[in-house]
Amino acid sequence: MLIAVHHRTAYRYSRAFNHSVQSLRLFPPSGQSQRVIEWHVDIPGIDQAARYIDAFGNQVALVTPPGSNDHLEIIAHGTIETIDTAGVAGFTQEAVPPSVFLRPERMTETSSGIESMAKACQAPARLTTLHNLLGAIHKTVAYDTQATHALTTAIEAFKAKRGVCQDHAHIFIGAARILGIPARYVTGYLLVEGETSSVAHHAWAEAYVDELGWIGFDAANGVSPTERYVRLAVGLDAVTAAPVRGNMRGAGEEKLTVEVVVDAAHSGQQ
Repeated sequence: MLIAVHHRTAYRYSRAFNHSVQSLRLFPPSGQSQRVIEWHVDIPGIDQAARYIDAFGNQVALVTPPGSNDHLEIIAHGTIETIDTAGVAGFTQEAVPPSVFLRPERMTETSSGIESMAKACQAPARLTTLHNLLGAIHKTVAYDTQATHALTTAIEAFKAKRGVCQDHAHIFIGAARILGIPARYVTGYLLVEGETSSVAHHAWAEAYVDELGWIGFDAANGVSPTERYVRLAVGLDAVTAAPVRGNMRGAGEEKLTVEVVVDAAHSGQQ
């Protein structure tokens, strides 16, 4: 399937900033489940950006926009060819071993309730355990865009039994790690007919299975990723996998706008 993505992030400030550094993980990788046809990131200063591959295998651009301004716009857009691999991303290229993704983080810390659920999902086969966990979280935690915020932890969302895709992913990751299964956070895009913005900009979890590599689990929707999913970046949690992170010096109050449009593309479409 060909998927066209247009992702706009816009910042506006009450007074102009005089220095900014933006860390961008806005470059989808080619791999077993997808192939980048064409992709562009537009931001002032991108031509002079420092580029590197981080320990998680993400391509990163460090951009210092020139001059002083009270607004900044970042646009990522392009076309990705996706393949339905039943959620299997495979053996991806990162510097760190899978065991690093057993490390607990504040956003993925677990409670006795999460631990009890995880242990109840255990089965002789790791893959069966993970699918049991997927179903249990999807059944237990309702999707609610008003219930949580960007800093909500897995413990808080599980206690409330409500949350968004970020919360479902954090709960899944924490539960898998409790069982000794490496798990990580994935940010990306989801093609949903008639939907844009926060629905199209999506997140899910991946867990490691020795025989298959990394496999995706979207507990918010109760499925493993299909050809409608585009992988963008991975990390220990939502913070380390964030597509855009930055800081401003001299800026006033910030207003952030994020717009994401994901559509089915046609052969030859740019």
